[in-house]
Amino acid sequence: MPSTVRARIAVIGGSGLYSFWAPSETLSPDTPYGSTSGPISLADVDGRSVAFLPRHGPAHTVPPHSINYRANIHALHELGVERVIAPAAVGSLHARVAPGELVVCDQFIDRTWGRSSTFFDGPAVAHVAMATPYCEELRPLAAKAARSASFTVHESGTCVIIQGPRFSTKAETRMHAALGGDVVSMTQYPEVALARELGMCYVNMSLVTDYDAGLDESPEVKPVTQERVFHVFEQSLERLCRALVELIRAVPAERGCPCAGSAARPLH
Repeated sequence: MPSTVRARIAVIGGSGLYSFWAPSETLSPDTPYGSTSGPISLADVDGRSVAFLPRHGPAHTVPPHSINYRANIHALHELGVERVIAPAAVGSLHARVAPGELVVCDQFIDRTWGRSSTFFDGPAVAHVAMATPYCEELRPLAAKAARSASFTVHESGTCVIIQGPRFSTKAETRMHAALGGDVVSMTQYPEVALARELGMCYVNMSLVTDYDAGLDESPEVKPVTQERVFHVFEQSLERLCRALVELIRAVPAERGCPCAGSAARPLH
């Protein structure tokens, strides 16, 4: 932990979220892993210093498979961040999870490839535990905050993380559902694993923007398109920001979860 803590809470999300807060300071940190996706803004949210990082860059120019996840998480850790709140747009794998609803994920299935997904590439080697990847203290608080913003909330769910930037085929959608997935995303991994390696809490708020391709359970279901994703996200943006503020307000001053103690420990 740095000697001077700039923020203990961070939000990683789309650049559209940050128009709701006026930054007090903007940082462009260097990291051992290169540059972050964009500048990190510090802002006061209800009396708490919060770091905001645009996952895809300020103008959404970084595709999901090219995000420098290690630089992003490392930079936040160096600022003193202990809790990461990570809203993301997701597709639904079941008709019972509808666009406009919100899922607080408790599990993930990684189907990405080629992403730098650990801080321990050698010679230091560590194997971090990931049985419960999302913070169990923050998840119920996130669900309550989302309900207060008038979302229909699914308090648990498994997210299948795909490589992107393309959407799934119909066959892949059926496979992801058969694997036990509830929603599909392109960005939660390796963010969540890197945060765990550094002992940071990580909570996801998955905004359902579409039904994934090949979801033929209902005649009203229309498969995903880029236009549909952005349309639903923009419609839900104000409520999502309200939910984030409520969650930030509810975060306890001291951590009562095992996340810090679950940080990766090198073997040598």
